[in-house]
Amino acid sequence: MRRLSAALLAGACLLLGAPQAQAFDRTPVGWGAGTTGGAGGTTWTVHTRAELKEALAATGPKVVRVVGTINGHETDDGSLLDEQDYAPGYDLAKYMSCFGEDGSTWSDTRYDYCKQQRQLRQTGSNKEKAQIQLTIPSDTTLVGIGDNARLLGVFLTVNTGTNIIVRNLQLEAPVDHFTSWSPDDGTQGNWNARFDAMTVITGKNIWVDHCTFTDGRYPDSEAPVGFHGEHVQRHDGLLDIEDGSDFITVSDSRFEDHDKALLIGSGDGRGDRDRGHLKVTFARNLFSDIVQRGPRVRFGQVHVLNNVYVSRSRTPLYALGVGVESAIYSERNVFRYDATLAAYGGEHFHDTGSWIDGRRAGLDKVAASLGLTDDVGWDPADAYEYRALKSPSSVERYVLTHAGAGRPHGHS
Repeated sequence: MRRLSAALLAGACLLLGAPQAQAFDRTPVGWGAGTTGGAGGTTWTVHTRAELKEALAATGPKVVRVVGTINGHETDDGSLLDEQDYAPGYDLAKYMSCFGEDGSTWSDTRYDYCKQQRQLRQTGSNKEKAQIQLTIPSDTTLVGIGDNARLLGVFLTVNTGTNIIVRNLQLEAPVDHFTSWSPDDGTQGNWNARFDAMTVITGKNIWVDHCTFTDGRYPDSEAPVGFHGEHVQRHDGLLDIEDGSDFITVSDSRFEDHDKALLIGSGDGRGDRDRGHLKVTFARNLFSDIVQRGPRVRFGQVHVLNNVYVSRSRTPLYALGVGVESAIYSERNVFRYDATLAAYGGEHFHDTGSWIDGRRAGLDKVAASLGLTDDVGWDPADAYEYRALKSPSSVERYVLTHAGAGRPHGHS
């Protein structure tokens, strides 16, 4: 692992992409404006999980440069851990059998191995979490170098950190080897995976830029079949923002091939933590084959600007989820399907100028049909300066060209 001067880092970063025809933000636009990360601090170059963990643990402002692929299951000696390393003897089929054929009720005594399987699932989950979770501290920039910097199976977290930048990284969502079945969740029960690709908890002043979030090598369609003929859910979110987090911008990124993509807010009953916070801007991102949560919002003041929503192989439930006390201001987004909105206890939603398949979307009419009013109580133009692309062709052209890790952009 090498430490470099700030001057050398600046030169290296200029190589990340060629200048673009219409360069946008060298600093974040929107609620995350003013975020500087680890600029001016110590520079680390990392190639392994052990090196990344050491760099993140170092004190003081820092720029951590990721080169190549880092696997969250990699041990210090370079070997890779799997399910049986975390919990020898754990078996998903045995775990499921302890709920009965219909998955309705767990019993420790249904079979002689049920108590053991329950304990193995719990301990295995905790060991996997301890291995794959890496936390970004305050005043840190985590940036991928080149077009192939990847974090595979890493549970990347911000926990009370402030002033953090994450850029130019491919993040493959972790597979939860010990996902749990909850019979009382929903009408028939649901799987509840534990790990996101990235989670922000009580984080402030954060910029996520030019990243790609995906299920990658482990799509839901290839997971084992669980109860009621449905695949076991081994992934949680791609990017969740919770517990009073604030002043965040997510820009020029891709969210691909995933079910529950983005969740803003901790829960319907967590207004004591989230009310007045969760100010987030999503600008010029691509949502491709996302089933839902692009994003789903509780409590937050969220600006959704110039994003593109497409679906080629998965049937979307909705793009924007209007949750309890949320105030989503949608502006000039491009939708390539009609499943635009869903109401989850929210009352307000506003859209300006979005399109569905090149025609005016009329999302305020859709919102009205869901019982929502268009007065969200705020206007992004009063909160910060920004400029929007004005036509569906310009939005699609920009996002499809520039969004995601390794894509050309003019940032330093």
